[in-house]
Amino acid sequence: MVNFLLVIIILLIVVIVIQYMSRKRSKAAVSDISTKMDEIIRLETAEKVLLPTGEQELQQLLVQINRLLDHNQKLSADYIKAKDSLRKLIANMSHDLKTPLTVILGYVEKLRYADHLTDEDRHVLMGRLHDKVWSLTGLLNQFFDLVKLESDDYVIPLSKISLNEICKKNILDFYELLLEKKLQVEVAIPERPLYILGNEDALNRVISNLISNSIRYGSDGGVFGLTLQEQDGIVILEVWDKGKGIDEHDQAKVFERLYTLDDARNPQFQGSGLGLSISKRLTEAMKGTIHLNSRPYERTSFTCHFKHITY
Repeated sequence: MVNFLLVIIILLIVVIVIQYMSRKRSKAAVSDISTKMDEIIRLETAEKVLLPTGEQELQQLLVQINRLLDHNQKLSADYIKAKDSLRKLIANMSHDLKTPLTVILGYVEKLRYADHLTDEDRHVLMGRLHDKVWSLTGLLNQFFDLVKLESDDYVIPLSKISLNEICKKNILDFYELLLEKKLQVEVAIPERPLYILGNEDALNRVISNLISNSIRYGSDGGVFGLTLQEQDGIVILEVWDKGKGIDEHDQAKVFERLYTLDDARNPQFQGSGLGLSISKRLTEAMKGTIHLNSRPYERTSFTCHFKHITY
C-alpha cells in the first residue's frame, strides 16, 4: 500500500513538473512572439513570426498571426499606393486646370482693359473665351465621371446592342476631322450584326475616346483604321493607326487616371489623361476588356473584347 502511494506521488510530481515546464515553454514562446511582433510593427518590416514549436495550439496561433500580418501589410501597401495615386492625381489635375484658367483670365483681362479693341476683335476674343470655358467644363465633367465610375455602387444598365451600328455612327461623327487630317481611312465592319450586352451611351463614349486618341496621337502615320469582327464567340473591336506609337514603358500606364504622354502637355496635344481611363472602366462595366499593342510606325491598336450574344 505504501509503495502504491509512493508511485502515485511520484507520478503526480512528474505530471506537475511536465506541466510546469510546458507552461514555462509556452510563456517563453508567447514572450518571443510578442517581442517579434513588436519589432515587425515598430520597424514596419514584411517579416513573419517564425517559432519552432511542437504545440498544436501555438502552431495555429502563429498561422493566424502571420495571416493577420499579411493582411495588414497588404492594406498598408494599398494605402501607400492610393496615397501616391491621389498625390499624382491632384498634381496633374492642378496642372490641367491651371493652364486653361490662366488663358481664360488673360482673355477676360484683355476684354476688360483693352479699350482699343474693335467689335470684331472683341467678337473673336469672346469666341475663344467661350471655347476655353467649355473645354474646362468638359475636363471637370470627365473628372467627376471618373470618380462616379470608380464608386462601388455605380451600375450601368446593359441590353442587347448591335456594335456594328455604334461603330458606323462614331466613324461618321469623326468623318470631317479625318478628312481634315488627310488620313487614309480603312474601316472593316461586317454586314452581319454582331450583338453584345452593352450600353449605347457607354459604347459611344469608349469608341469616341479611342478614335479621338488615335487621331490626336497617330495621325503622323497617315492611316486610321477601325476593324470589327467575331472570333470564337468574342466580338473584337480594334481602333488602330500607324503613328509614332507608345513606348513600351508607357504602355502599362496609359489606362491610369490622369496619365498623359509628354506630348499631351504641349498646346498641340491637349489630352486630359482621363479618356483612356474612363474607356477602360466603362469597358469593364460592360463585362469586356481593353488592351493596347504598339509598334511605332507599324501599328498601334486599342482592342476591346466583348462576349458575343445571339439570343
